[in-house]
Amino acid sequence: MNASKNYIRWFNEITIEDVSLVGGKNASLGEMYQNLAAEGIPIPNGFAITAEAYCDVLEQNDAWGQLHTLLDDLNPDNIKELQLAGEKSRSIVYNCELPADLEKAILQSYSKLKQEYGDDLSLAVRSSATAEDSPEASFAGQNESYLNINGEEALLDAYKHCLASNFTDRSLHYKYDNNFDYFKVDLAVVVMKMVRSDLAASGVMFSMDTETGFKDVVYVNGALGLGENIVQGTIEPDSFYVHKPTYEKGFRTVLKRSLGRKMKKMVFAEQLNNSNIAEEYTKNMDTSEQERGHFCISDEDVLVLADYAIKIEKHYSRQANTYKPMDMEWAKDGIDGKLYIVQARPETVESRKSSAIHEMYHLNSKGKLLIEGKAAGTRIGAGRVRIVDNIQQLRDFQAGDVLVADVTSPDWEPVMKIAAAVVTNRGGRTCHAAIISRELGIPAIVGTDKATEILIEGQAITVSCAEGETGKVYDGLLDFEIHRTDLSQLARPKTKIMMNLGNPDMAFSLTSLPVDGVGLARMEFIINEYIKVHPMALVQPEKLDDKTATKIATLTNAYSSAEDFFIKTLSEGVATIAAAVYPKPCVVRMSDFKTNEYASLLGGIFFEQKEDNPMLGFRGASRYAHPAYAEGFALECRAMKRVRDEMGLTNVKLMIPFCRRVEEGEKVVAAMASHGLVRGENGLEIYVMCEIPNNVILIDAFAKLFDGFSIGSNDLTQLTLGVDRDSEIVAFDFDERDPGVKEMIRLAVEGAHRNGRHAGICGQAPSDYPEMAEYLVEIGIDSMSLTPDTVLKTVEHVLKVEQRLTSEQLN
Repeated sequence: MNASKNYIRWFNEITIEDVSLVGGKNASLGEMYQNLAAEGIPIPNGFAITAEAYCDVLEQNDAWGQLHTLLDDLNPDNIKELQLAGEKSRSIVYNCELPADLEKAILQSYSKLKQEYGDDLSLAVRSSATAEDSPEASFAGQNESYLNINGEEALLDAYKHCLASNFTDRSLHYKYDNNFDYFKVDLAVVVMKMVRSDLAASGVMFSMDTETGFKDVVYVNGALGLGENIVQGTIEPDSFYVHKPTYEKGFRTVLKRSLGRKMKKMVFAEQLNNSNIAEEYTKNMDTSEQERGHFCISDEDVLVLADYAIKIEKHYSRQANTYKPMDMEWAKDGIDGKLYIVQARPETVESRKSSAIHEMYHLNSKGKLLIEGKAAGTRIGAGRVRIVDNIQQLRDFQAGDVLVADVTSPDWEPVMKIAAAVVTNRGGRTCHAAIISRELGIPAIVGTDKATEILIEGQAITVSCAEGETGKVYDGLLDFEIHRTDLSQLARPKTKIMMNLGNPDMAFSLTSLPVDGVGLARMEFIINEYIKVHPMALVQPEKLDDKTATKIATLTNAYSSAEDFFIKTLSEGVATIAAAVYPKPCVVRMSDFKTNEYASLLGGIFFEQKEDNPMLGFRGASRYAHPAYAEGFALECRAMKRVRDEMGLTNVKLMIPFCRRVEEGEKVVAAMASHGLVRGENGLEIYVMCEIPNNVILIDAFAKLFDGFSIGSNDLTQLTLGVDRDSEIVAFDFDERDPGVKEMIRLAVEGAHRNGRHAGICGQAPSDYPEMAEYLVEIGIDSMSLTPDTVLKTVEHVLKVEQRLTSEQLN
């Protein structure tokens, strides 16, 4: 080897400062290998083939001039021209002969790596661009990687394929879009030990929420086998969240999880003699029903990965002297059972957004729901369907069309940048379509399963990612608004402004709102949408028919028991909402279904009686200590105990709905204590809904049992005025502004304060009627909890009222 040539650098010789020599992947691997292995983060060893080697290969083969001829006048927006130039450029580079001293250096380094790991060593050979993971662009997926590489000939061939991938169509267009000179982005290559995740699992994780930029979570995706399927979007992976603040306080639990379909897994293949290196060494195979029905890694694995992510984020943040969320790839070795980090780079989309600007997309109307999937981003787009099956069809794509496909390929990026939105059959929130759509600022819905079958070519649709983690495709071009607010100029009122929230999928997208916590977290949404089963059907399965029992068994299959399914699903839903505002308070109302609503749950008909007026029937507190529901309430309590005691979200306060009598309240508080939820223990506060006139009349007695009151203006209005709020014919009589209702509210606030208790309201009256907000401020209410879309205007209104009252007091 010529001593003057700088062709090889081992990971223990590389730091993050060496990007110009070894590219982004190599520099980061070296940085972690040197600095984070001591913190317990395993990084497989390997070496970089430097950018200097790339330049020498092209120089010694007189390739530069040929490439300039092809690319100097290229118009990348002309798809046909781009494809032709890209193909010729790759051929030029791949057919270059490697200088003898470079080939010798590569093979000597390979031999040295085999001495460390054994002769049966398998390699991962991955491109590492010198502009990769820059603040302006990630270069994610622009160049090629090759897995399960064995032998000298295969290694050299994979190396040449990597060099040629610097001129893929997508890479050329990506450089053009991000103002990089084609000839100033050099290519280094990673050669590292292949983790045998083909025998276990692998995936991608972020030290933040990818869709919302929420900083307090680690987001982990995982699938069986090699991780390429997740990036390519060919499968829907399992996903997990871990809450960083409580993790660092010693609470070791998964915040929430979602079971992916995982229809395929990529494994090693027998090496064949064909020209397609990507297919030669790996293959996809169908997963079994059992594999699809269980999570690909254990909770213990998820928590180990979260530990890695937190340490990596902290290290890179210290290096950059600023907050630096990270995008990481992990792999579990099926032979030694260890979890490895195989790549880490800065997240380049959400972390660059201004936290001072709150952006909210809102549909003004909804059409027929056509299909659902996983939302990427939080925006809305509309256009006409353009179904694309292959790259040739991209030439017909028009600006403003909605790209609909089975999956997207990195080669499709030139048209993705002009699309109104993207919808795919397959993929998860860290697949190519999702990553690039976020980078381009367009909505994408992935993993819909049948978008290419259900949506019709030329059909006008609206793609909404503004309704939580579930993305929705509606028929027609619907009207929507974009609200942008500069929060840096918005003062905070003395009156606490909180939000009502039931959907955990919306929680992280609302974290930038200027709220003082969640004033009403409803359990019903989680039970209805995620659990779907009547609680009593889980504890008394002997009362079910065979058909219902089979459906419940399918739902609970991934859990150790039916009760475990309920407790974990409810606790993780509530914990997600609480985590979004942590350490601010989150008031969680115990379940308040009416009998007809309970009956609609799976198995509900076996446990609920028909009532003529469910609104005034067997609901709220009356159920909790009653034999007909006591075991169901026990499950709710066990879930809430898990949220507070095991997950560490002690900002959760619990609230009892529709408590008619003091004696009923005493029974409920005693029942909660018997299930481990003791008022005052571990800081637990128990509130009660103040929504029945008796709650106001006997507020002094209720105050001895409860720590606070939340006025439910809907029920309180109904019961004060004697108006059925569900009856259209007397709807004109339902008005929270009635003097009698306002007096009830005043007495409730006054009584709560007289007893040193919190007094809040969780109805819509303050946002629907500005004069009602004014009245509530005047009587000294402690907090108002509102739907998220009305928070900002209510904050502004309350500020004005408080300023007026202060001015009047001074005068």
